[in-house]
Amino acid sequence: MMNLKDILKELTEADSMGGLFGALEVAEKYLREFSKVERYNGSLIATLGGGEKTVLLDAHIDEIGMFVTSIKDGFISVAAAGGIDARMLPAMRVKIHGKKTVLGIFQSVPPHLSKGSDEVTPLENLYIDTGLGADAEDIISIGDRVTFDSSFIELNKGVVSAKALDNRASVAALIKVAEILKSRPLNVKVAILLSDKEEIGSDGAKTAAFYINPDEAIVVDVSFGNALGVVEEKSGVLGKGGMLGISPVLSREVTEELKRLAKEKNIPLQFEVMGSKTSTNADVVAVNREGVKCGLVSIPLRNMHTPSEIVDISDIEAVAELLAEYIISR
Repeated sequence: MMNLKDILKELTEADSMGGLFGALEVAEKYLREFSKVERYNGSLIATLGGGEKTVLLDAHIDEIGMFVTSIKDGFISVAAAGGIDARMLPAMRVKIHGKKTVLGIFQSVPPHLSKGSDEVTPLENLYIDTGLGADAEDIISIGDRVTFDSSFIELNKGVVSAKALDNRASVAALIKVAEILKSRPLNVKVAILLSDKEEIGSDGAKTAAFYINPDEAIVVDVSFGNALGVVEEKSGVLGKGGMLGISPVLSREVTEELKRLAKEKNIPLQFEVMGSKTSTNADVVAVNREGVKCGLVSIPLRNMHTPSEIVDISDIEAVAELLAEYIISR
């Protein structure tokens, strides 16, 4: 029986964005135990089972990050790859993936020298201090990748924090699904897709779903977790299970079946109602080829798009159990 906390630690402390595939290699190591695995255009596809019908389970594995745009006297500027919140960056530690990986820190103007303005400095006006001085250009080049430097920690009783839990929490859930299904007879072919490039427009899921050509699909992602100051109606409670998406983009048939199974199997489940698109890979998977019946289940997460995201491992386990039951029922 796999330990989800250990898997999450490995997944989040690796880097996967813009041509870095560390987390993909971690996931591949685990999935090879339960399924046939292939790489596809920066994504990973694991297949198991058989049958005429194919059910796709998707979770994006990429994370937000940055690219080096200039280097001067050991200070570098960067451009965002994904949704970077500039409010959190001053004094933040990062890793620069050059000829070797080096550490850097976003510079921060001391309060003694600031003008007292509440305005947020945009990313393009912030600089990362490498401490290397003129030697920086021997190691770092324009276009090198930059990721956050963050350690995995357990806050309390299965509540954990790390970078890239968006969406490695869902990746861990799908690895768990593969473990559960390995010993069960299946009537369908299952394609587990760990897709690249979601943070810059869902390109990985768009191309891989076309390649897989599924009959049904369920996308797994994270959504807003409850916290002080977060609107209750737009968040899920940590420790109360996954969040079932309800949207015009999604299949009512798939959604109702997930809801029924959760009730029948006593699996905790919450609901997330969206009046428009979901802002997840479901938006592109649902319109793949002639159209795919697609559902969405999300894991509640606090501090989204920061190096200190927070999830409850029990929610990951609940999502994995629900998805496995769905596959077994097909």
